[in-house]
Amino acid sequence: MARYPAGNRILCVAEKNDAAKSVAEIMSRGGFRRSEGFSRFNKIYKYDYNMFNQQCSITMTSVSGHLMNYAFTAAYKSWRGCNPVALFDATVHKVCPDDYKDIKRTLEREARQHDVLIVWTDCDREGENIGFEVINVCLEAKPNLQVYRARFSEITPQSVSNACNNLVPPDELVSTAVDVRQELDLRIGAAFTRLQTLRLQKVFPEALEHQLISFGSCQFPTLGFVVERYKQVEAFIPEAFYKIRVTHQTEEGTTEFNWNRQRLFNKLACEVLLQICVEQPLATVTDVRSKHKSKWRPQPLDTVEMEKLSSRKLRISAKETMKIAEKLYTSGFISYPRTETTIFPKDLNLFNLVQEQTQDPNWGPFATGILQHGPTPRQGNKTDQAHPPIHPTKYAGNLQGNEQKVYELIVRHFLACCSQDAQGQETVVEINIANEGFSVHGLIIIARNYLDVYPYDKWNAKVIPHYEKDQQFEPSQIQMVDGETSSPPLLTEADLIALMEKHGIGTDATHADHIETIKSRLYVGVRPDGRFVPGELGMGLVEGYDLMGYELSKPNLRAELEADLKCICEGTKNAEDVLTEQVTKYKSVFIEAAAKANLLDQALSHYLGQPAQQYVVEAAWGIQHVRQQSSPSAVMKAEVTDTVCQECQPGAIKKIRFRFKKGSVPLMFPLEYVGCIGGCDQDLKEALDLNLGYLRTAPSGNSGNNRSSGSYSSNSNTLHPSHLMVAPHGPHKVEEEVHRPHHHHLETEASGSNAVVCSCGSDAVELTVKKDGPNQGRKFFKCQSSQCNFFLWSDQETTQNTAGFNSNSSSTNWQPRSSSFGGGGFQSGNEGSGSGYESVNDENGRSTNVWGEVLCQCNQAAVE
Repeated sequence: MARYPAGNRILCVAEKNDAAKSVAEIMSRGGFRRSEGFSRFNKIYKYDYNMFNQQCSITMTSVSGHLMNYAFTAAYKSWRGCNPVALFDATVHKVCPDDYKDIKRTLEREARQHDVLIVWTDCDREGENIGFEVINVCLEAKPNLQVYRARFSEITPQSVSNACNNLVPPDELVSTAVDVRQELDLRIGAAFTRLQTLRLQKVFPEALEHQLISFGSCQFPTLGFVVERYKQVEAFIPEAFYKIRVTHQTEEGTTEFNWNRQRLFNKLACEVLLQICVEQPLATVTDVRSKHKSKWRPQPLDTVEMEKLSSRKLRISAKETMKIAEKLYTSGFISYPRTETTIFPKDLNLFNLVQEQTQDPNWGPFATGILQHGPTPRQGNKTDQAHPPIHPTKYAGNLQGNEQKVYELIVRHFLACCSQDAQGQETVVEINIANEGFSVHGLIIIARNYLDVYPYDKWNAKVIPHYEKDQQFEPSQIQMVDGETSSPPLLTEADLIALMEKHGIGTDATHADHIETIKSRLYVGVRPDGRFVPGELGMGLVEGYDLMGYELSKPNLRAELEADLKCICEGTKNAEDVLTEQVTKYKSVFIEAAAKANLLDQALSHYLGQPAQQYVVEAAWGIQHVRQQSSPSAVMKAEVTDTVCQECQPGAIKKIRFRFKKGSVPLMFPLEYVGCIGGCDQDLKEALDLNLGYLRTAPSGNSGNNRSSGSYSSNSNTLHPSHLMVAPHGPHKVEEEVHRPHHHHLETEASGSNAVVCSCGSDAVELTVKKDGPNQGRKFFKCQSSQCNFFLWSDQETTQNTAGFNSNSSSTNWQPRSSSFGGGGFQSGNEGSGSGYESVNDENGRSTNVWGEVLCQCNQAAVE
């Protein structure tokens, strides 16, 4: 990459319009010229600036976050159009949403008119990926565009100038890590969300009919933390404890001595020890010691700590805090708010930053005091090698509301960090009564230091009377007090963020989003005191997956992915390997989870009530699979019986009463039949040529493309009533309209007489081929009203009434769909043909219609 590009027309692109305006204002010293782009939200700022040792014409514009999104191709967009498991292997591509196409048009137009592109997006993972989205759009418009990256952590004159003088290549590894994360989130989220939503909306229609039941690999562990703590609280059994308290009242005040044993859970034992102390009440001071004590000032502020402090002290949610911090950053008031660093870099001018705050009437005098001795920050131990800790970059005296509160928190934290620890003197007095030890701690605060500017910390003095070693006295009171153990508290948002950080769920930039998601989905609620409680839906989902044995609500899987993404950024792992490994892992879990989805129903029924319907022939894709393997319209009606299959274990699979369409099953098979679709009913399988084992085994990644011959192989991956459609408490009938191409089939009257019925349910009419050709004079059946494409040769109709029909005549070469009685009839070798009558092959192997006309590949008559 050339240091000095040929050409002086430079296009700069920021991540947001506010950032673009702020950078442009600094570079142009307020002299930019504003114009409109295609997007009314993303302005264009033009000005001159000296770069690459020459005067350059600068055009600054922006995007609005991500310009592109991953999406499935059209074949996989319909929720009911494919098996969700196919989404793990489906083709995905990046597309520009309609709302952002005007931004894209602006970039394309401007790129053609410039020589150099400088990316000014935020300097984190997401910003790097957004930068590459910009780069790809611009290079597509102008392939010879030279590309640079501006690195900065704050929008200040010094930072912008440094970025312009130290341009670097964009980091493709970091961007690739985001691509991997986005693709995985799409595949995993879409597959599980479709499975959960489509299934549970049917099972619990009253409660969930219009509910999107989403899944995310960060979202669920976040929910899991809330559920786990709630269960700990619910399962907690308080236990009574007892302790001895000694009180000594003097002219200087009252002192309470605490028992060195702390507490006993045996009341009798405590009463015995109390009686001994009461009988020998003389107290002897065994030790008096004083020591210096410090209360440490806070470390530099990172994103997680800012979110936690704002939630605890200001009662502002993490989501709102990040939104405000982003605005303060783009306005130039604070440094970049997404950072993991708790160490101030040596080249950061802390003196000037503190001096900026001396003009404030509230904390200005404290800032002035810091300057007298120089700022001496307490350093942390983390750095992301990208951004410094969050700190104020300039004074803001006209902010209002929550913006003022968040800004003040950041300023006070910064000043406290640059100040000194609070200093105190602690005194510990220990006494002995009848060989039982007691002690009291007193504290005198000598210097408050950082506490004067940091009201978010408390340190209270405790004054105790003067005692000397070997001094003796009789206590004013010796008594036994009781209490009981208490459960851990429910989680606050700050607690939840801490757990997410500890277990590697999400990043500092995404914690707030994941919490908001589980709140908006009603998986959790927030009490008036700010503590989280799981909702009924959230509890049921977590318990359902736990019953399956897959700890999707635990952090392990997602934490592994986050670690892999870091390795991609560092170049120690290949992105494609990570993607393949994670897809394989989650796909395996999905297949097993789908096979055990009845456990979700079971868990949710404890909270949402019993399903409004009993299980019938359907799951996420169950009835479609049954009908596709048999004739599409073979099963006219189905209803649940109260009879439970004794063969299919574990789990209770109720038998189904089927009503089949005439001609769709062999003659010896009844049109009304009670059977089990769990896989054990050999007669039902053979009659319909079904692979009912599918309903009890996990589908493969290519599910739906390969059909088995109908054999059943038992294995441990059983599927219970979860993959069955629900019907009203029954037995009640369920009817389903299925729109698909009709296949012709025979219909058998209940009396046993054979009558040919077309696909639309009417008696077929028998006709004779009159046109010249190899089939002239041959009789065939067709629909009377031409409503469907039903066709059947008359001589084959009689043959089909015998088992195992297989025509080998020289005039035709078509066979039943399988060798057994074929799931609802027969179809031509040209299975995919659409309109018109069924085609056959003549003696020369050419495809012809019933009149002997040669057909082309589109199933229309060919021209000779």
